[in-house]
Formats: sequence, structure tokens, C-alpha cells
Amino acid sequence: MHIQPLIPQRLALGECPNWDAATGQLWAMDCRRGHLLRIDPASGQTEQHLLPAPTGSFALNADGRIVIAMKEALGLYDPASRQLHTLAELDEHLPHLRLNDGCALPDGRFLVGSMHLHLEAGEAPKGGIYVLERDGQLARIGPALKTANGPLIHPHNGRLFIADSAAQSIYSFDISSGQAQDQQLFISTQPQQSAPDGCCWDRDGGLWTALVRTGQLARYDAQGALSELISLPVAHPSALCFGGPDLAELYVTSISDSGRLRASGPLDGAILRITGLGYRGLAKPQARILSD
Repeated sequence: MHIQPLIPQRLALGECPNWDAATGQLWAMDCRRGHLLRIDPASGQTEQHLLPAPTGSFALNADGRIVIAMKEALGLYDPASRQLHTLAELDEHLPHLRLNDGCALPDGRFLVGSMHLHLEAGEAPKGGIYVLERDGQLARIGPALKTANGPLIHPHNGRLFIADSAAQSIYSFDISSGQAQDQQLFISTQPQQSAPDGCCWDRDGGLWTALVRTGQLARYDAQGALSELISLPVAHPSALCFGGPDLAELYVTSISDSGRLRASGPLDGAILRITGLGYRGLAKPQARILSD
């Protein structure tokens, strides 16, 4: 196994790596700065797009545009024209509430969870789990988590898996009815002394997550047992995805200054590429918002 930085650039709040198999390029985001990056791993050439900060997450759309979750709104961004079109907004406006991590669903919709910080003791978080429908309408389908991260759909049973980093837990929900129901605990990362952050699947049914407090990646098997624990040369890994030829490489974003987490090591804020891991990933679905 070999771990190295992908590009020289360091991100403040690196997040949401997405592999574009059609072009062989990696997309990632610096959420604190509102930077969307398209990276050619072969050459290291990086194209930067500026969006309203802070951003929460994004997904590739089938028509070449990008679905963007901003603080309180969702939109479509066209990298060719560099134009952003807002589609929907939250009906709650609070200083410490914002949209956070999201993912494209297999049916082309976009799912995103919220983050609500600085709560008083015993105060319930606002927000929720939302779905941006293909026609651009926004619907709340699930409960508010304090810090929603790493949402993804199980490749076989269709359940939504989503982390609440503040609770150091990853849950699953049945969303087949259109609402998030039957909440179940998949794993707690308390034994690893860290919150889980971004997540992805491998082809063997393993769920990978970034342990953002301990500088590690963890893999859990289908039963929730810890099967791999990999130490990284960064303090705060944030998210990850498989990419490269046959999805055999793992790309990991990290944090140098999120506003709450800070680190100043030589690779903090880097995007890492891991080769020789021995696992292969599953391709992420693309959104199909306002596209055929």
C-alpha cells in the first residue's frame, strides 16, 4: 500500500471526492472557501471553480452540470459557463444551521443532510434529511441529525446509511416509502475514539469511513465488524471515494482549518491517493436533476 498527496494544493476543509469515470478525473471541494476542484490525476492539472461559501457537498449530474448544496440552498452549476442556478431553499434560517454532506441517489435524485452547531444542552437540532427531486423541488424526508455526513445507499438492500458525526454513529434508514423510517444503528465509532465523517462502499460490501479525529480510515464489514484500520499522514481525514482504473485507488480529502478542527502538519489539507489497497470500489450514481 502506498499513500501520497495527489496535488500540491492544501485545502482548508477538503470534502466530497467524486470520481468521474467518463473522464478519468477527480472532483473535490473546499467547503470553507467555496472552491470546487476538477483534478486530472495523471498530470495533476487542477481547474478551480468559485461558489458561494460555505458549501456543503455536491454530486455530478448526468447533463454535465454539478448539483451543489450551499448553506441554505441547492442549485445546479455549469462548469462550462461557470453559472450557478438556484433551485430550492430551506424554510429554516438559523445562524448555525446549514446543509452538509449529500449524495446522488440511484434514481437520480440528490439527498443531503443538515448540520446544526452550537446547541444548548438538551436542545434538539433543527434541519433534517432532504431530497432534491428530479424536477428541482425540495422535500424533507427524515429527522434532523446534529452533523449529517457520508450518506450513501446500500448497493443491495437500498437502505440509506448516514453518519451523525456528533453522535459518533452511523445509522441506516428504510427510504422505500419516500420517508426515512426504521432507524437502526449500524456501527458506533466510539471504540475508535473518533467521529465518522465521509463514507463509501467497496465491492465486497465493506463500508469505509474517515475517522476525522484520529487520522485514520476504518472499514466495517456487512455485519458492522471492524476489518481494516489505516493510519494516514494527516490529522483530520474527512471523506473518501474509490477511483482510478477499475476503481482500485482510494482518494481521501482532509482538513487543515475547518473553523473547529485545525492542523498544520506538512500534509494536512491534502488530497491523498492510496494505491495497492487490495479493495475495489463501487461507482457512485449520478444525479439527474432537470435532465433526461
